[in-house]
Amino acid sequence: MGLLTGLLGLPLTPVRGVVWLSRRIHEQAEEQYYDPARIRTELEQIDEARRTGRLPEEECAELENELLQRLMHRRD
Repeated sequence: MGLLTGLLGLPLTPVRGVVWLSRRIHEQAEEQYYDPARIRTELEQIDEARRTGRLPEEECAELENELLQRLMHRRD
């Protein structure tokens, strides 16, 4: 039975590989998205944009709130 199951499942092997790869990519993307060091860097960039006047205060506050939410979500 093992050989028959293996032969019948053989056409699905590429699909399994794609599913595995997409899961790994998703995990890496989430890891980077919630990375505290990356969030700190982005907060510093927003602060710099605020000081130089490249972004209005309201937009800076909005971006900072989003980043802080990501940081807090990571700790949950």
